[in-house]
Amino acid sequence: MDTVKIYGIPNCDTVKKAITYLKDNQVPYTFHNFKTDGISPEKLKEWFETFGFNKVVNKSSSTYRALEDKSLVETPESAIKILQATPSMIKRPILENGNNKRIGFKKEEYDELFLK
Repeated sequence: MDTVKIYGIPNCDTVKKAITYLKDNQVPYTFHNFKTDGISPEKLKEWFETFGFNKVVNKSSSTYRALEDKSLVETPESAIKILQATPSMIKRPILENGNNKRIGFKKEEYDELFLK
């Protein structure tokens, strides 16, 4: 099995659910904390290609809603710097398991990946 890497922020309820799932199913993983570890422009571009730009930007987050100039995150090019500066606007968790990538947490999707 490829090394599972989960990206997010530790106080996010959805990230907590995903980590609990991995622990409960004894799936070894590493955690990448956006707040302390940052996120590279290359990784953001990869996720834009994989999931679509509009899925990566969490427009339902309070951070996004509080943003005065939403034009800063209207295009992938303009969003990279703001997402790096305020990673709580990135939809989470993002899970990478080799070529398998998931955004958000859906138990059924994780079951499909890990309980085969």
